[in-house]
Amino acid sequence: MLTSVFTKSVRDRWRGLTIAVVSLAALLYFGMVVYQDIDLSIYTDLGPAFEGLIGIGADADVASLAYNAIYGSYGAIIMAGLAVAMGAGYVAGEERKGTVGVLLANPRSRTQVLVAKAAAMVMLLVLGGLVLWAAGVATPAALDVSITGMHVGAFLVHLTAMTLFFGFLALAVGSWTGKSGVAAGVGAGVLALSFFAVGILQMIEGWEGLAKLFPWYYFTGSDPLLNGIDWGHLAILIGASALLFVVAWVGYNRRDLRSRSTGVSLLDQLRAHPMTAKLGERLAGSARVSSIAMKTASEHQGLLFVVSALMFVVMGLMMGPIYTSIEGSMADFGDALPEQLLALFGGGDMSTPEGFYQLETFGMVAPIALMVVTITIAAKALAGEEENRTMGLLLANPVSRRTVVAQKAITMVLFGGFVGLAIFAGTALGVLIGGVDLNLVNLAATCVLVTLIGLLFGALSLVISAATGRVALAIFIPVGAALLFHTMNALASLSDAWWGALSPFHYYLGNDPLNNGMDWGGAAVLTVLTIALIALAFPAFDRAEVREHA
Repeated sequence: MLTSVFTKSVRDRWRGLTIAVVSLAALLYFGMVVYQDIDLSIYTDLGPAFEGLIGIGADADVASLAYNAIYGSYGAIIMAGLAVAMGAGYVAGEERKGTVGVLLANPRSRTQVLVAKAAAMVMLLVLGGLVLWAAGVATPAALDVSITGMHVGAFLVHLTAMTLFFGFLALAVGSWTGKSGVAAGVGAGVLALSFFAVGILQMIEGWEGLAKLFPWYYFTGSDPLLNGIDWGHLAILIGASALLFVVAWVGYNRRDLRSRSTGVSLLDQLRAHPMTAKLGERLAGSARVSSIAMKTASEHQGLLFVVSALMFVVMGLMMGPIYTSIEGSMADFGDALPEQLLALFGGGDMSTPEGFYQLETFGMVAPIALMVVTITIAAKALAGEEENRTMGLLLANPVSRRTVVAQKAITMVLFGGFVGLAIFAGTALGVLIGGVDLNLVNLAATCVLVTLIGLLFGALSLVISAATGRVALAIFIPVGAALLFHTMNALASLSDAWWGALSPFHYYLGNDPLNNGMDWGGAAVLTVLTIALIALAFPAFDRAEVREHA
C-alpha cells in the first residue's frame, strides 16, 4: 500500500531534481576549467582571515572557489528551493489538485500517506546530495585539480541536511494549512531571509551571534569544506527536521482536508465588499470569462505580495541603514577582495555603495525574485490550466487560444513590472533613510534592466508551457538556463572572454548600470528577445493539443 504512494511521490519529483543536479554538476566542471587559468596568489596573499572567508585552506587549490560559489550558493539555494517545492506539493498540493480524496479512499491512514511522502522526499534529496558529491570528487580528478585539505563529503552532508530542513518546514506548513502556496511562500521566505541574514549579520560587529538563529548558519557556519562535519550543527538541522515532521503529522491528522483548494481570490474579495462591489463586477466581466488576466492575477496575488514585500523591506529598505553602519569595514573589505571573485555574485567594488548594492541586491537576489514571479506565472499560465484540468472549461467559453495566451502574458508582464517597482521603491527609500550616496536615476535604470531579465526568462517559460503542457518543464528549463547563463557571464568576465556576450545577463549588468546608467542597447536586446519568445508562445499553443493530465 505504501509502496504505491512512495513510488508516485518519487515519480512526480525526480525529473526536476535530475535537471538541477545535472546542471550543477556541469557548472562545477565548467567553473573549475575557468579557475585553472587564475593565479592562486591573488587569493592566498589575502591573509588567513580572508582565506577562511572565501573557503581556501593553506594547501587548497582554487577548486574551493568552485565548490563555494557553485555548490555553496547557487547549488544550496536551488536544492533548498526544490525541497520547499516537494514539501509544499506532497500534502497541500494533493488538496489543491483535488486528488487527496482519491488517495485516502484507499486502505491507507493519513499517517501512512505522510510517512510515504516524507520518505520519498528524503530519498530524493539524499540521492541528489550523493550525485553532487560524486561530481564534486570526479570533476577535480578529471581535470587534475588538487582538493587537498577539503572535505567535499562533509560539505555535501551539511548541504543535504539543510535542504531537508526546508523541505520539512514546507511540509509542516502545508500539512497545517492545506495550501501549497502558503507552504511554498513560507519556505521560500525563510530560505531567502536565512541566506541574507547570515551573510549580513556576520559582517556587523556585535551581531554575529544572531546568525545562529537561522538554518543557513548550520550549513556554512562551521565551514565544513575546510573543517569537516560539525556534529553539533548537523544534529540541530536533523533534529529540527524531525521536529517539523512531528508538527506536520499533528497538523495533517487533526484538521479537515479539502477536496480542492477553496481560497478566496482578490477578485472575490472586491466583489464581496460594498465599496468595491461595482469595480469587482466590472473586472470579473460576464460568465464567459472576459478577464482571464484578472483571474490569473487573483491566483498569484499571494506570491506577488510575498516577493514584493521581501524585496521592498529586506533587500531594499533595510540595505541603506545596514550599509551606513558597516561602511568603514566595507571599504577595507572591498580593497582586499579581488574583483574576479566578486564577479560570481554580480561584480562591483565593495568599497563603494554601487558595489555593495550590486553584490547584495542586484547581482543575484533581484533577478531571482523577478524570475520566481514571472516563471511561476508563465509556467502555470497554460500548463497549469491543463494539469488542473481546467483548460477545457476555459476554452469552452467564447475566447480564442490567442486571447488566453495574450492575457496570461499581460499578467506576467504587469506582475514583473510591479516587483521591479517594489525593488526600486524600497531601495530608493533605504538610500534616502541611510544617507547613502547612490544615484537614483542609475538605480531606476538598473531596476528596469533587472525587470527585463526577469521577463525574458518568464517568456521562455511561457513558450515551454504552451508547447509541452508540463509545469515542471516550464519551470526547470528556464531556471536551468538562467543558472547557466548567469554563471557563463560571470566566468567570462574573469577572463574577458567573447562568449560572455552570448548570455542575456551580459546585457543586464555588462555596462555596470549602477555606475553608468541605462544601457539602451542592452535594454533593446532584452526587450526584443522577450517579445520574440512571447510571440512564439501563440503558434506553440495553437498547434498543441489540450492535455488533461492525470
